[in-house]
Amino acid sequence: MGNRLLWVASGLALAALVGVLDVATGYELSFGLFYLGAIGVTTWQAGRRAGLFLALVCAGVWFVADRAAGNVYTQPLIAYWNAAIRLGFFVIVAVLLAALRAALDREQAMARVDTLTGAANRRRLLERLDDELDRSRRYARPLTLAYFDLDHFKQVNDHLGHAAGDQVLQEVARTLLERLRKTDTVARFGGDEFAVLMPETDPEAAQAAVDAVRAELLGCMGRHGWPVTFSVGVVTSRAGEIGVDAFVGKADELMYRVKQAGKNRVLYAALEG
Repeated sequence: MGNRLLWVASGLALAALVGVLDVATGYELSFGLFYLGAIGVTTWQAGRRAGLFLALVCAGVWFVADRAAGNVYTQPLIAYWNAAIRLGFFVIVAVLLAALRAALDREQAMARVDTLTGAANRRRLLERLDDELDRSRRYARPLTLAYFDLDHFKQVNDHLGHAAGDQVLQEVARTLLERLRKTDTVARFGGDEFAVLMPETDPEAAQAAVDAVRAELLGCMGRHGWPVTFSVGVVTSRAGEIGVDAFVGKADELMYRVKQAGKNRVLYAALEG
């Protein structure tokens, strides 16, 4: 909210400056492009309503500057007609820019969401992990990453079809999203792999959360008659003193050790310092 007000204030200041220049230089020089600049920046940064407000303000400032500059028309109503046309043009620009910004925001959001499951995708999780590792280092707070692999998922695809496989993935994502905290990031990390980033989570809390959600997942698979179990690697860093790739690699390594030892269990590790 504060940033939006700042952008609106900046747009108003720019509109006022352009109006002063408009009056000082007379009606022979046009400053319409600069009014558009104030409207465009405000709309892009502060949203549609702010852009429409700036459109109204700029049309009014332009009208006042036009009258103050002493421009004479053959008919008095021409000045008001011109002001209305300018306002309409400014409104159209603000609406179109707001629509473009909304479309870009939606596209960026979709680029970070797995379309099948609705969970975050690999790119989004790595971005969040990078941010959370920075925060963990700064405040010396614990951070946990859990890496889930679906055992026997290929059997579902082979024997029940890919539609059933998709349903398995959707149910796993739904369970993780519903059972974990809103502050956790659930991501589909690969074809049949999920990762969960849990900020402010020490090893004891991580074990409690992962054991509970894994039990819920196994129950969900059993109710549907799917032969899927879960191999999970869980790594906790107490101070973020590790890079993104190494952190993910450690969780992945733990998960593969579970797979090699017979699957369907959890392996935990804590990185100190």
